[in-house]
Amino acid sequence: MPLTIIVTRDVEARYRGFLASVMLEISAGVYVAPDMSSGVRKRVWDVVSHWWETLRRGSVVMVWRDKAATGHLNIETLGEPPKHIVDADGVLLVKRE
Repeated sequence: MPLTIIVTRDVEARYRGFLASVMLEISAGVYVAPDMSSGVRKRVWDVVSHWWETLRRGSVVMVWRDKAATGHLNIETLGEPPKHIVDADGVLLVKRE
């Protein structure tokens, strides 16, 4: 089970309560789960995505370890331009669309 990190910025308090119930809040708006399964991660992202689509405020970024992805990391965003992790001659970079 991979490490999952979610970072929130300028979102309603409901996100904090929900995310803190399933993840460890290590700093304001930064949540970590060392062993979150892909099923739980998907359900958490579905809830957060639904709220964001309804409220349209702030931003949320989720990063998790994915052995099939470039750099073994995958990323999802809400409220920010989509981002992708790319390998530039062995250096990982975040590419914005």
